[in-house]
Amino acid sequence: MYYSEDIIEEVRVRNDIVDVISQHVALKKKGGTYFGLCPFHNEKTPSFSVSREKQMFYCFGCGKGGNVFTFLKEYENYSFQEALTVLAERAGVTLPKEEESAEQKRESDLRAAILEVNRKAALYFYHQMKSERGKRAHDYFLKRGLSEETIVKFGLGYSNPFRDDLYRAMKAQGYSDGLLKETGLFTIDERGAFDKFWNRAMFPIMDANRRVIGFGGRVMGDGEPKYLNSPETKVFDKSRNLYGLYLARASRKDYLILCEGYMDVIALHQAGFDNAVASLGTALTPQHASLMKRYTGRVVIS
Repeated sequence: MYYSEDIIEEVRVRNDIVDVISQHVALKKKGGTYFGLCPFHNEKTPSFSVSREKQMFYCFGCGKGGNVFTFLKEYENYSFQEALTVLAERAGVTLPKEEESAEQKRESDLRAAILEVNRKAALYFYHQMKSERGKRAHDYFLKRGLSEETIVKFGLGYSNPFRDDLYRAMKAQGYSDGLLKETGLFTIDERGAFDKFWNRAMFPIMDANRRVIGFGGRVMGDGEPKYLNSPETKVFDKSRNLYGLYLARASRKDYLILCEGYMDVIALHQAGFDNAVASLGTALTPQHASLMKRYTGRVVIS
């Protein structure tokens, strides 16, 4: 997609670089310049400078520098298109769009609606886990050595032991059966409507842009299968996503650790290995390899 220089400049001007970088780096003002510890290399004395007047950053230690677009590209591993989109949304700037066909618009609207339901489901599961009814799942996470901070960080939750609990909660918010079926969270047929996940410790699966695209669930007590993943949907493709990537991509390490499952990733992150990811119940695919190559040239298989 081509954007004019006028649009790009409008987005840049409406995103103050100090405000943007302050969301990721603790800055202190000295004279007319802001300083902090560089997010691109390890240092103990702040050498990372940000100028509000020039709308530029520069590190005197590692030499990295640039404008607000450069910072997001380096810090988040964004492409220019991704950085522009994020900053435009932040500033309330509407980017011109290519004309969509009626079918493309239906697909786009459906994907957005599925992501909205997934986000609300993740919040619902989290609140159930924090309630008295979800104590079993909460205790399970604690017994596995997870801190409260880690539980919150990964948005862990619990699906209640009732076959239509989430369904009733989503219907109460006005969602249609047609949309709910598309999310993969429910089985809806002539027998009725049933949740795919019930009586399980829940693991929201997010894509690289922190959007909830699916779920994994571990059964509490006896039951099969022990682990259950969301089926593939319009927003969830197991062969093209990695658990924990949205956090690992922000790691300042120059490699990724590829491990087996959710708990492996979470335990490693809690122990300081914040560059750990896992495949989603599949073998390692060429698409996984391409995805990891976007962020690093080094992968340690654990």
